[in-house]
Amino acid sequence: MGENTSPISVILVSSGSRGNKLLFRYPFQRSTEGVPRSSYALNNSGANTEDPDGDSKFSDVILATILATKSDMCGKKFELKIDNVRFVGHPTLLQHALCQVSKTDPSPKREMPTMILFNVVFALRANADPSVINCLHNLSRRIAIILQHEERRCQYLTREAKLILAIQDEVSAVSENGGPQSPFHHILPKSKLARDLKEAYDSLCTTGVVRLHINNWLEVSFCLPHKIHCVGANFIPPEAIEKSLKSIRPYHALLLLKDEKSLLNDLPLDCSPALVRIIKSATAVKNLQQLAQDADLALLQVFQLAAHLVYWGKAIIIYPLCENNVYMLSPNANVGLYSPLADQFLRQFPGHDLPSILAKFSLPVSLAEFKNPLSPPGQEPHLIQMVIWMLQHRLLIQIHTYVCLLAPPKEDANLKDEDTSFAARVGGRSLSTPNALSIGSPTSSDDMTLTSPSMDNSSAELLPGGDSPINKRATENLLASLSQNEREAILSVPAAQNPEDLKMFARLLHYFRGRHHLEEIMYNENMRRSQLLMLFDKFRSVLVVTNHEDPVISVFQSVFP
Repeated sequence: MGENTSPISVILVSSGSRGNKLLFRYPFQRSTEGVPRSSYALNNSGANTEDPDGDSKFSDVILATILATKSDMCGKKFELKIDNVRFVGHPTLLQHALCQVSKTDPSPKREMPTMILFNVVFALRANADPSVINCLHNLSRRIAIILQHEERRCQYLTREAKLILAIQDEVSAVSENGGPQSPFHHILPKSKLARDLKEAYDSLCTTGVVRLHINNWLEVSFCLPHKIHCVGANFIPPEAIEKSLKSIRPYHALLLLKDEKSLLNDLPLDCSPALVRIIKSATAVKNLQQLAQDADLALLQVFQLAAHLVYWGKAIIIYPLCENNVYMLSPNANVGLYSPLADQFLRQFPGHDLPSILAKFSLPVSLAEFKNPLSPPGQEPHLIQMVIWMLQHRLLIQIHTYVCLLAPPKEDANLKDEDTSFAARVGGRSLSTPNALSIGSPTSSDDMTLTSPSMDNSSAELLPGGDSPINKRATENLLASLSQNEREAILSVPAAQNPEDLKMFARLLHYFRGRHHLEEIMYNENMRRSQLLMLFDKFRSVLVVTNHEDPVISVFQSVFP
């Protein structure tokens, strides 16, 4: 993962009155064993061992020629593959800035800038993931926009280029007498732009988070999601993250991955006050709707800020913790006895070892099953904190209950499963909702009335009560979309003789396709868990129960092919 997501190098080229110039490159490499080598040659230390000459030793003239493009290519994505190296950048034109300078200051004493265009280029391996290529092009574009702005404002890029070229000329003159030398060792301490590019490269190779202040003035904030979002040894594609963020609902919760103090210290000084309120108000037991109320923010704004925190790797989306939640061990969890996580867990929770706690979740288990009425009052919050810690470190996944309508064939329609209750099929839990843990209500969404904005609830309105003609007609209309076999199977269930039960079943029919979990139905329909489980039990002969993860959340917990 590291080789395919980290750049090989960062290169700055320019084109102007002195021709095409390669101004700076990092990391730079000196010649070895007395063999002259271009100071601009790409670092071969991390090359693919299957192709030792893959990172070709391009000369400085060739690199400057191929990376300093023509003017008509400026303002567009630049991508060039040579051998096993792929160059990605965003060439930017400065000519319009020169015209503005000449018009505002026609004085002949002022030396006119000589640079026409420049290009900040990242060199990657040719087999880099397309999403990595797009991200680094985005970073190149951001740096280019700010450099273009600073050039227009105070000719920053021109000054830096003149300084760099002067150092290169000086080192070149010395090299003619004393052998080949790299000018970059001398450029770094003298050029702020060179140090910024070095810092960007180092950050991309380590944390993936880049924070620069170009010319000590304008900030470049960027994160490489592939470095931040990973499960086990696999990175999560940005497309999957964005798709998940578009699917978050008010009943989801925001789980911060660091403590409040650390997160607040990481924020820039000019960050939004609303973001600070979100960080101070968010907890693992509070859904986004409650978070919006506590932070006194619009729900849409909470969605946007939550997505921002998730994208930057500061939080993940979960379902609010409650005793009905069912968790199990993640397939990517490190269960080693002496893993770094085990040591960290022991320091965080003295007297508890991580492998023993994880063993309790080897099979799906609800938090209610850990509840001991004879245990001391402070034990439950301690367990909750351990569960939160394991969720933060991607050690647990949450399992949800999904229901599918599956009518038996006609010849088997009269067979009834009277011995197995629905409660047993969802994990042996009672139909009645147990008392909630001290952390919150069962799902914290039982009393909500706000409907998820993405759901089509055209049939979610409460139908008239009793067996009135209007009620019967509405129920028949909802059942009309089913096949004849499905309708006959549903109507043959004894509970279907009760108009109220049949009305509720018909109203929830569009949820019985395995795409909406139990908690989502509870939220959208403002129903109690016990009501749904009771209904499912009555119609168990035509319903099939499945248990798996919520796709919106699973992207942060496990990797699927």
